[in-house]
Amino acid sequence: MAKELKKRLSLLDVFSVSTGAMISSGLFILPALAYLRAGPAVILSYIVAGILTIPTLLSMAELTTAMPKAAGDYFYIMRGFGPLFGTIAGFSSWFSLSLKGAFALIGMGAYLSIITHLPLNIVALISCLFFIFLNLIGAKEAGRFQVLLVSGLLGILFIYSFWGLQVVNLSHFKPFFSEGIAPVFATASFVFISYGGLTKVAALAEEIEDPGRNLPLGMILSIVVTVILYALVIFVTIGVLDFNNLQHKLTPISNGAGVFGGDIFKIAVSIAAFLAFISTANAAIMTASRYPLGMSRDKLLPAIFQKISGKFNTPYVAILLTGLFMVLAIMFLRLELLVKVASSLLIILFIFANLTVIMFRESNIYSYRPKYRSPLYPFMQVFGILSGGFLLIEMGTFIVFLTLSFIFFGFLWYRIYAMHRANQDSALIHVLEKLVSKDRELISENLLTELKDIVIQRDELIKDKFHELIEKAKVLDIKDVLDVETFFKYVSSIFEKDLGVESKNLFEKFLQREKNSSTVIKKGLAIPHVVIEGKNISEILLVRAKTGIVFPNDKVVHIVFFLITSVDQRVQHIKILAAIAQIARNLEFDKKWFEAKDEDELRNIVLLAERKRDTR
Repeated sequence: MAKELKKRLSLLDVFSVSTGAMISSGLFILPALAYLRAGPAVILSYIVAGILTIPTLLSMAELTTAMPKAAGDYFYIMRGFGPLFGTIAGFSSWFSLSLKGAFALIGMGAYLSIITHLPLNIVALISCLFFIFLNLIGAKEAGRFQVLLVSGLLGILFIYSFWGLQVVNLSHFKPFFSEGIAPVFATASFVFISYGGLTKVAALAEEIEDPGRNLPLGMILSIVVTVILYALVIFVTIGVLDFNNLQHKLTPISNGAGVFGGDIFKIAVSIAAFLAFISTANAAIMTASRYPLGMSRDKLLPAIFQKISGKFNTPYVAILLTGLFMVLAIMFLRLELLVKVASSLLIILFIFANLTVIMFRESNIYSYRPKYRSPLYPFMQVFGILSGGFLLIEMGTFIVFLTLSFIFFGFLWYRIYAMHRANQDSALIHVLEKLVSKDRELISENLLTELKDIVIQRDELIKDKFHELIEKAKVLDIKDVLDVETFFKYVSSIFEKDLGVESKNLFEKFLQREKNSSTVIKKGLAIPHVVIEGKNISEILLVRAKTGIVFPNDKVVHIVFFLITSVDQRVQHIKILAAIAQIARNLEFDKKWFEAKDEDELRNIVLLAERKRDTR
């Protein structure tokens, strides 16, 4: 069994990782490059890009609260579409986040040159080694470091914004659409990588405390703060710098600070930028390294990537390789190309995230139980898919070609390495089964079981005696109308095979129990239960009878829990009856029971039901 990562990251950590990943190169370097494309309307480009992330933010919040596992977006895309798309999504996430980290390291060099004259490659190498070491010693330590970085960063940027608003020259915004309206949208696709922090925090889902609350809340707070801050800072920067001081500059924000705050404030903002690049590079290694870990668990990559440090509980092989890839990207990719490729891969992932929500919703898999559900389904997801496709086209023919080439590489890796190793059921198979098959030959049960186990782990459900009995219990789905005697005879014969108890005696005990006191505890639900001779006997059998079982006094029952225990299990007998009664009181229980697709889903309804669990 793969070793699980510890839940150590709080709401503040989620907000800090996401925000720190977004407020860096996208703010401190890209505005000047983007300004050349859209003019003053570049402000709208950033806002448009931020708005277009909202459907994916909501989809990611739903998926990651349903499946809070390492390599978040890869994990749920893999479960939604299977190993082929999972391979492409895993590599896309890994490379996109690593490229964003490399972009941050370039930014560190550009801003550090204002303070010192260290060569860019030396800065990148030293910084990368530092972040590799930091992440090797633990996610909590890296998360605390992230909180400190982001706190200082936000403070300086809000001072920059409100101070700079007082000296903005509005003539710098005329004409506002100096390059036309169309470039606003093309530039939005160019700066889209600025919002890649959403993907990063999803990758840490397995290590987040109370993911049902902290994931969506942290992501929503982060995107709101980031979009507002982008708009404010870029508005001030354009308003205080003339065209000559803005174009072709890799340090536009610090240059703007120097206009109204002098050299001291320019250095302060340069330090803030440096902190931002540090936070992005730190978050890049922290999150990107979780993708090879997740892919290795699914046999899409060699098992060596699953190695977790016994001392620090971190995936050290994945961290080392991710850091190496970032250094190579800095050495061999031009800045603008690096940004475009990273943005295009991110857009693909966002499209997949929205498609995956649709796939899981339409599969009707009961074990898919997110703590948060995206509103306005499926319109929100369709909008996210269409807008993502639009942004991808706006990237240009060459970038689309590179993106398709990358997808082809993922396909080749799947065919050569992963196809014969990975065997992952997917929501896609369940949707196809609904459409074309009635015999369920397409489906294996590994996805249903995996999702059930994720819910148990996520909600920290205790596997008490009742839980263990339900896991091994037989489940009957009876199609015909039966009278109670015929029904009891049939069930008694099943127990005879399992327990070695004579079916005639069991049949008489069930009948006698029913005569003494009806076991129909509410309309449509009965719990026939008997105590027999013997030791250590506890057995449950679950029955769904959609057409009904006719009990005495013409009571028609559709849900039946049979319980048999030995004399020495009387206390356990009472506890089990109490557990069943708790589950049956749930207002949604009957509806879910009738809608369940098969015996395994019926069992999962009971396993995952809310009830008080016996900890003794």
